[in-house]
Amino acid sequence: MDEITGTTPGARTRQTATRWRGRLAAWLLLACTAGAAQADVILHAFNWPYATVEARAAQIAQAGYRKVLVAPAYRSQGNEWWARYQPQDLRVIDHPLGDTESFASMVQALAEHGVETYADIVLNHMANEAWMRPDLNYPGAAVLSTYAGDPARHAGLRLFGDLSVNQFGAADFGPAACIVDYGDAYQVRHYRICGGDGDPGLPDLVANDWVVAQQRSYLQALKGLGVTGFRVDAAKHMTFEHMNRVFDAGIRAGAHVFGEVITTGGAGTGDYDGFLAPYLAQTPHGAYDFPLFNALRNALLPSGGLQALVDPGAFGQALPAARAVTFAVTHDIPNNAGFRYAILDPVDETLAYAYLLGRDGGVPMLYSDNDESGDGRWVDAWRRADLVRMVGFHNAMQGRDMQVLSYGACHLLLRRGDAGIVGINKCGTPVEATVSMDGSVLHWHEPYTDVLDTGNTIVIDRAAYTFRLPPRQARMWRR
Repeated sequence: MDEITGTTPGARTRQTATRWRGRLAAWLLLACTAGAAQADVILHAFNWPYATVEARAAQIAQAGYRKVLVAPAYRSQGNEWWARYQPQDLRVIDHPLGDTESFASMVQALAEHGVETYADIVLNHMANEAWMRPDLNYPGAAVLSTYAGDPARHAGLRLFGDLSVNQFGAADFGPAACIVDYGDAYQVRHYRICGGDGDPGLPDLVANDWVVAQQRSYLQALKGLGVTGFRVDAAKHMTFEHMNRVFDAGIRAGAHVFGEVITTGGAGTGDYDGFLAPYLAQTPHGAYDFPLFNALRNALLPSGGLQALVDPGAFGQALPAARAVTFAVTHDIPNNAGFRYAILDPVDETLAYAYLLGRDGGVPMLYSDNDESGDGRWVDAWRRADLVRMVGFHNAMQGRDMQVLSYGACHLLLRRGDAGIVGINKCGTPVEATVSMDGSVLHWHEPYTDVLDTGNTIVIDRAAYTFRLPPRQARMWRR
């Protein structure tokens, strides 16, 4: 989240390690293709226990997902979802959603079904524990005592390092100053995220040699378990030097890396020009496509028009396709009060997914939670019938060119090669769009069937064909 409110196994793990090695071939096969970051849909299994992800591995694959972003993998405490974003120790995985063994078992199960595992990671800061102790030793005396009290278990959970000593100390953190101006790039990258009312904030790690080496070891250990992608939480709050030192060529090899840099728009907005544009210029990584999300949100508003979605990248309102992770909702939007303004109307969100999964460009991400926000909208979204059909359409259209056929304030109509046609009507009245078929690659006298409404089939049989789009609906016709 952007602003927060609030490998050697030990003796006990030799049997587990043997099981992991037995499945290494499947992980390596996935890793060989991961670096190119194909536009396969990512399922964001937000705050799911690792055991739940494992149990659903076959269903996730059958639904068409080829990557799953899972809960942050390190030691953390607390049952609240945001507690997962407050790391105590990078050397073990242990928190209420699972541990190193359940994480490894989950990765194995996903790989066996052809699905990659992406890890959500926090490198900017450690947990805010000022309420319980004055020092900056992590994981701290209490946690080290826990390790010493059950050495066999924790040897089995160890990813790397010496669990008898702290991983970080005071020299590994920046000044205890809170960000006051979130438009000031220096403050945002060097000071702490604080919650107000005297909260000293999340201790900010600096990019010294020790910190960088520890973070590289952590990422390499996750890759060793089969992780092929990393979502960098709060990337806005890291210096480019820090990020580039950690994500050296070895860490980047075979991995899809993308950062969370929240903006309110694209080129021309202060936060894009001050944060996301420099991030894209000074790192090789991908990013959440907040410019496109905001263009999409504005286009779907009654005051907006879908013509803005014809080629938003040409106006700096979408990231380059090779760098973009696209979305209709992220976990911060419903779960943090400051971002709830960006929640789309439910019908608009469905239309947004039709656009994102119907177009060519970027790696789409679909969000599904356990109702942490209380809205009830995204529980089981990952297996909602219409969204699964959209994912299937997206998968079938990969590699096919895109051409916009017709557009207006209410509608957008595009084709994907000769195999698919996407139509979106955001307005409350029907739209008829007549398109010349002279020279078109679309096939005449062959049925195209809507994957969202299998009773709707069209057959192009004339030079000027009229596509009919019902109010507040999308059509995804497939040959």
